[in-house]
Amino acid sequence: MAVRYLLGNEGIAHASLEANIDFASGYPGTPSSEVIDILRAQEERPFTVEWSTNEKVAFENALAAAWCGLRALCTMKHVGLNVAADPLMTSAYTGVTGGFVILSADDPFAHSSQNEQDTRRYAHFARLPCLDPASVQEAHDMMRDAFALSEEFGLPVIFRPTTRICHSKSDVEIGEVGTGHRTAVFCRDPRQYVVIPAHTRVLHKKLNEKQQALKQRLVELGYNRHTIRGRIAVVTSGVAAAYVREVIPDDVSLAVIGAYPIDEEWLAAFVDRHEKVLVVEELAPVVEEAVRQAATKTEVFGKMTGTVPYEGEFTPATVAAAMLEAGIAPTAAFPAAAPVGGVPPRPPILCAGCMHRPTFYAMRKVFRDGIFPSDIGCYTLGLQLGAVDTTICMGASITVGSGIARSGEVHPVICTIGDSTFLHTGIPGLLNAVYNGADMVVVILDNRITAMTGHQPNPNTGVTATGEESTPISLEAICRSCGVSWVETVDPYDLPVLLDTFRRAKERKGVRVIIAKQPCVITARRSGIRRKAYAVDPERCTGCGACRSFGCPAIAFSAKNATITDLCAGCGVCADICPSGAIGMEGRQ
Repeated sequence: MAVRYLLGNEGIAHASLEANIDFASGYPGTPSSEVIDILRAQEERPFTVEWSTNEKVAFENALAAAWCGLRALCTMKHVGLNVAADPLMTSAYTGVTGGFVILSADDPFAHSSQNEQDTRRYAHFARLPCLDPASVQEAHDMMRDAFALSEEFGLPVIFRPTTRICHSKSDVEIGEVGTGHRTAVFCRDPRQYVVIPAHTRVLHKKLNEKQQALKQRLVELGYNRHTIRGRIAVVTSGVAAAYVREVIPDDVSLAVIGAYPIDEEWLAAFVDRHEKVLVVEELAPVVEEAVRQAATKTEVFGKMTGTVPYEGEFTPATVAAAMLEAGIAPTAAFPAAAPVGGVPPRPPILCAGCMHRPTFYAMRKVFRDGIFPSDIGCYTLGLQLGAVDTTICMGASITVGSGIARSGEVHPVICTIGDSTFLHTGIPGLLNAVYNGADMVVVILDNRITAMTGHQPNPNTGVTATGEESTPISLEAICRSCGVSWVETVDPYDLPVLLDTFRRAKERKGVRVIIAKQPCVITARRSGIRRKAYAVDPERCTGCGACRSFGCPAIAFSAKNATITDLCAGCGVCADICPSGAIGMEGRQ
């Protein structure tokens, strides 16, 4: 054993290595991305690891490996589990031979997500065990043991860390990397793996029969535990348990729920020993519902009484306030902090030199009255440039766009989607738009990488997760094979050509595709690509503000004149925008 100071996702990844993992797949999504990133870079244990094109593909690859007797891990964020929900539900019926763990990282407060959904609901829906760590150490320990639990019951196991677990650091006691390796063997059993109705009805009954033993086992493993200290109790789960421990009085009992399903008899025996119970959990009232079902005479406080918030992340102050509301005196007070005055707002913004900015600029200039559905990626920040009207989920820009276009709306529809997102779930939408005769422009923002989640490669990048060269797919060929007859690829740094391309697209009907292609500026810098920076000639600058409207963070104003700061990435688009010709490369290297 050794103790190392680790990020939560580092501890989770190392635990997988300790558990003799044989196969790992996933699609990047904050806060889960670092797990596969760490596994694909490590050199301590050889095994198969891949970034898949979407979560459903990743899930089915890992499930197949588990059917072959291997220990498999599939990673995603909570909204990614929606994409993988179809195989998830049926995998509970088929079961597994090797240990199969599904890491679905939740994001309370929606730090980088479009919703705050709770993965525990999926576990309940699918009747699968779910492990819910309360600390970085527990995340490590649960992940290490999850594969064995999966094999013991022949079921996939859902592992549900949250942002504060994934992205916090802590001392973690870790073990040795496993040295055992399994040989994949698929044993044919149509009654287990071919889910026709006759087989499904039998498999569903077997799944239900496993539930009671599973509930008892989770208590035996110590995932669900309690301490009796008085006639009042707090029941908590996940990272909220850490905040409860900071403020709970010594005479208040504590139960921590670390795994689901919960043993009703065990829970009832704890709850009924108390006059009052406060349930503290982030997001959905999963534990609270179980406590209310278990309670026969105990008064229960929680979300359903308005004592605990439904939304967002908790803090020790949140928990202390809930305790006061429930009539429990916390051991610490947390006065509201006054914001520091005079600090300017700093909203998220596209990087200086980002290829998305000139694309949005040209799109808005040509289609002044357009409707702009968009998608999930860095380019969602086009909202600040007035170039994003809708964002729902991965791949939805094309389908929402075609729906608007076919609804009778008379304004032109121009949707934007990234290269990785297009490959994730955009292709079926493009097929549908062509098939059903939508009149719209699809703009694929091709920056050659999955940028928003940490610059992971995708099939468009030309390299696999482990660094092996791969044939980069052709977005142009895919679009043409979907039936799009007008496909144009353009360099977004060439503003005159970009504007002309949008103008020509505006003159046409049907589905038109523009591929704006330029490497992500951060990836380019890491690769050693440097462009000459630009400067403003103060004698020629009129202070008209045309460059400011472009929204580049490298452009600032001093007195009445524009200046270009050291943030400049050298894209040169501002020089094309400047009406007085005051911007150029002169005087800068």
